[in-house]
Amino acid sequence: MAYHHLCSSPSSLLRDRHFLSVSPKPKSLRTFPFSSVSLKPAPFPFQSNSSIQATHVSLQEPMPQEAPNAKTPSSSKNNVWVNPRSPRASRLRQLTYDSRYTSLLKAAESLDACNPNENDVLAVLTSLGDDVSEQDAVVVLNNMSNPTIALLVLDRFRNISTNTTREVILYNVTIKVFRKFKDLDGAEKLFDEMLQRGVKPDNVTFSTLISCSRVCGLPTKAVEWFEKMPTYGCDPDDVTYSAMIDAYGRAGNVHMAFALYDRARTENWRIDAVTFSTLIKIHGLSGNYDGCLNVYEEMKALGAKPNMVIYNTLLDVMGRAKRPWQVKSIYKEMISNGFSPNWATYAALLRAYGRARYGEDALNVYNEMKDKGLELTVVLYNTLLAMCADVGFADEAAEIFKDMKNSGTCKPDSWTFSSMITIYSCSGKVSEAEGILNDMLEAGFETNIFVLTSLIQCYGKAQRTDDVVRMFNQVYELGITPDDRFCGCLLSVMTHTPREELAKLIDCVEKANPKLGSVVKLLVGEQNSEENFKNEALELFNFIGSDVKKPYCNCLIDLCVNLDLLERACELLELGLSLEIYPGIQSRSPTQWSLNLKSLSLGAALTALHVWINDLAKVPESGEELPPLLGINTGHGKHKYSEKGLATVIESHLKELDAPFHEAPDKAGWFLTTKAAAESWLESRRTPDLAAA
Repeated sequence: MAYHHLCSSPSSLLRDRHFLSVSPKPKSLRTFPFSSVSLKPAPFPFQSNSSIQATHVSLQEPMPQEAPNAKTPSSSKNNVWVNPRSPRASRLRQLTYDSRYTSLLKAAESLDACNPNENDVLAVLTSLGDDVSEQDAVVVLNNMSNPTIALLVLDRFRNISTNTTREVILYNVTIKVFRKFKDLDGAEKLFDEMLQRGVKPDNVTFSTLISCSRVCGLPTKAVEWFEKMPTYGCDPDDVTYSAMIDAYGRAGNVHMAFALYDRARTENWRIDAVTFSTLIKIHGLSGNYDGCLNVYEEMKALGAKPNMVIYNTLLDVMGRAKRPWQVKSIYKEMISNGFSPNWATYAALLRAYGRARYGEDALNVYNEMKDKGLELTVVLYNTLLAMCADVGFADEAAEIFKDMKNSGTCKPDSWTFSSMITIYSCSGKVSEAEGILNDMLEAGFETNIFVLTSLIQCYGKAQRTDDVVRMFNQVYELGITPDDRFCGCLLSVMTHTPREELAKLIDCVEKANPKLGSVVKLLVGEQNSEENFKNEALELFNFIGSDVKKPYCNCLIDLCVNLDLLERACELLELGLSLEIYPGIQSRSPTQWSLNLKSLSLGAALTALHVWINDLAKVPESGEELPPLLGINTGHGKHKYSEKGLATVIESHLKELDAPFHEAPDKAGWFLTTKAAAESWLESRRTPDLAAA
């Protein structure tokens, strides 16, 4: 079976490499009769501009052009000009394949819409006439989208054909219909039928099944079909290999994906944007964020232009890497290359800036989305609100929460309410937090450990100790087991509680975490059991999770400072240093000694400053010398829920000590002094009268 004039829509054939292959030597034209009367096909007096006469159709090779020949109608000798307005021109146009192709497209459309039975299918096919070529059959199937009807059409064409060698082409275009419908199971059943009928699959069969697996989101299946190709004597081409980089990557076989990618770069395969996107995602999932950028640069070096998929993938990956500066750079490049951000772009930007706590940038993106009428999902709203909770944007969060409720498309969920309660709790706004809690309960959500923790913090800031105890009891009434974060919140509340009410909270702490309760009792009781206290504290820090060790130690030191237990505070700081809870607080170089207080609570920072000054005073006794410069780094930001920052408090304390440290004009948050000034001040502190002052 051969195709004398292998014609289809030129653009569709050139777009789809999975269309068909034809042997180099065409034989006589075979027709498919659909009635008892057989008519011979009308000869083509000249070749239409839209027809494609070729011996092989693929994406890798250009369409061959038929050389002008004296015997062909297209030769200059036989060219005849016909008035396009004459009746003869109309008749000639009807004889071209353009007209035939149009009728085949209409037949394919009718077949897709007809009932799935042989009679209705036959009625449509009969409308094509009595002489249907193999070419016609391929065009009809190639333009169908209903796999159920396509099977009936294939059966009609296939039963007439006796050449199984050529029959593979009909199967290939039918498998393509299943790919359009994203029906891999149906495509696989059709493949099994091919084998049962003795039809040998070719490269196009496998490449179509592979692409069908990919569009169905089944990369593992794509790998299975790819690895079956050698069994049937099929050799993948470079386009199939390139597609498999994506399939192997999505299937989790990273080694094979990058092996093929290395080969692709060596052999200059054409790699599509989807594959580059997958490579970037693979690096991102493994945490190799520099690898993501390397793939991006290699892509541009190979002459491939990034599209929106690539840009959005990079923005998302760099956001997960918490590299907001690179997110900004990539976004700027995207805009400069003429791309307009879409919803996925804005979503990636919101997630990136939200994770990195770039509050102003996140709000700018949010406002731009509102201006463009783009709707946010519940997840994006929650990302914004969580960011507001972390950076202390209480007013902005209230506005976003209001927008969410008025959107008509998103309803607050438990995470939404939790974020709002956290924001108001950190601000000590009891009535607002309780109002959100009531809204949450009315919406059908139950309180959870996160909400109760935030409320306890809220009542603690307001020094409503009885409400703290009430909320603590509610935790047990709900059958919730307190976790480390909950216990840490109780400990934090104690740092704001008047001394006469601490006993109420000690009972709660001891019930929630006996080891923590034991340490607190030893601390508050001011018992003279120094060794016992150190052992209990050490046992506590070895028992709790690493993520809460620093918060616990900070709170315990703060409690000591509030109770004027400086010696105990120093013991806890020493323990924190030995357990590497506070790494890098002190640093020394030949030119500067520094004290880094940025990661400490206020009480812990004051304690560390006290210890550092005492260490400086002992330097002469050790035979060392102070360096030319000494510095204290407090960071320059204010507390997110307070107008005061650590720098303000430390500066005030340094003035009380009459210490010669002054804020550096060119280094925000740094307080510096010289060797000479420090030595003079330390010497004055050794004088009893001055030291007492």
